[in-house]
Amino acid sequence: MNATATPSPGRKPVARWLRSELPQLLLMLLLLAAARDSFANHYYVPSGSMEHTLEVGDRVAVDMRAYGVRLPFTDVQLLATGKPERGDIAIFDSPEDGVRLIKRVAAVAGDEVDLVEGRLSINGVAMQALDQADTELFEQHRARLNLAYGGGPDLHAITVPAGQVLMLGDARGNSHDGRFFGFVPASGLYGRALAVYYRRGEGLGWKKL
Repeated sequence: MNATATPSPGRKPVARWLRSELPQLLLMLLLLAAARDSFANHYYVPSGSMEHTLEVGDRVAVDMRAYGVRLPFTDVQLLATGKPERGDIAIFDSPEDGVRLIKRVAAVAGDEVDLVEGRLSINGVAMQALDQADTELFEQHRARLNLAYGGGPDLHAITVPAGQVLMLGDARGNSHDGRFFGFVPASGLYGRALAVYYRRGEGLGWKKL
């Protein structure tokens, strides 16, 4: 007598479930990925160029809508939603090699910049806080500088062109920034850093930037 193979009773329901549910699951994953790419994201800090504001290993929440809404998975901007302001910490691609960086918007279009021994002046006004020598005050932000490595290259009477921004690290002597690769198009900023939500040794939290 020939034995007849009996199909597994659970195989057909699983196959039916996959056929009916898999397209919806894939669509949901695609929508979640698109929302992350266009609206909210995070950034892992790989270097000390933004010390003491950001530390190596920090995880930073990023508002991807701060300056514009992009077509998901592209660099095409669909809608401009804001302009970068002095002191913002922003995400952008290096003009040199395309590596994604996080730096501070030190100056915007029309600003005249002087940077001497790591200390910044905009339009003839020193950004240094009166109460703290290594802290700079912007309208909405406070930058905690790390000048342990020196100030890096100086800048003298440099004017930021229209449509551009100057990006600097807070660790002025340990930052490969706009002093080396030049100005960055304001439209090229992907998003604004909101807060550090995880720091090694401290765990989860919300340190607003």
